[in-house]
Amino acid sequence: MPLMEHLRELRNRLIVALLGLLVGVIMGFVLYDPIWEFLARPYCGLRQAQQLRPGECTLLNLGVFSPFLTNLKVAALFGLVVSSPIWLWQIWAFVTPGLYRNEKRYSLMFMGLAVPLFLGGAGLAYLVMDTGLALLLSFTPSDVLTTLTIDEYLGYILVMIIVFGISFELPLLLMFLNVIGVLPRSLVAKHRRMVIFIMFVFAAVATPSGDPFTMITLALPMVVLFALAEVFMYFREKRLPKGEDFSHLSDDEASPLSEDDSPLDGDDSPLDPETTGDGTGR
Repeated sequence: MPLMEHLRELRNRLIVALLGLLVGVIMGFVLYDPIWEFLARPYCGLRQAQQLRPGECTLLNLGVFSPFLTNLKVAALFGLVVSSPIWLWQIWAFVTPGLYRNEKRYSLMFMGLAVPLFLGGAGLAYLVMDTGLALLLSFTPSDVLTTLTIDEYLGYILVMIIVFGISFELPLLLMFLNVIGVLPRSLVAKHRRMVIFIMFVFAAVATPSGDPFTMITLALPMVVLFALAEVFMYFREKRLPKGEDFSHLSDDEASPLSEDDSPLDGDDSPLDPETTGDGTGR
């Protein structure tokens, strides 16, 4: 496809993804009350959440527009999660036309894994939020009142869900690169320790709280998924037809010239000068 056709295709995919997100946001506005009760549960179960009013969960709203922005953020968060099958499929559908026919057979498998992985990461983020918050707030002195604003809390939830959801997709990206021939398993195995180290560093930097519990909770599933992706690469490459191995050759080294002077067409008989050109061998 020409460049402009690719841009039009990207525009159409973005429009469909945004429409799916918009439908999810509208649903979030309609179902705001039960969604907010569900999102506030990790914080409201903490002792620090009931310091201002014993027995009742307290979050502060600061500003005139804060209640509306809170509704908008909750609806956007709900729409992002609910519409994940739509925008994930649009991303994959934009890439699929560039694949070979034997590579397209993995499309359903990738989509069947992408959505559960994103939702699984978002669900895990929700499950560990209360423990991460409790660990961080436990450092507050006993004579200090701890109360979060609703903007801070929603920002924390949003970053946690996005980071966990996208992180769970990274091993799937490695599998995709292996399928299209960009990332061989031998290269992954060679740098396995470095990849695992980078995963822990990423988990420490990407998680908004930065506490060790949340970091380990994100890093360990990523390592497990990375191992499963490497197993997939191993069995996939094992099924490929055996060919000449060039992995030991340097990319910057020129191959030696062949000393075989046989014709390129495979005919071992020398050319007859009288049968070529004007009979003079020219």
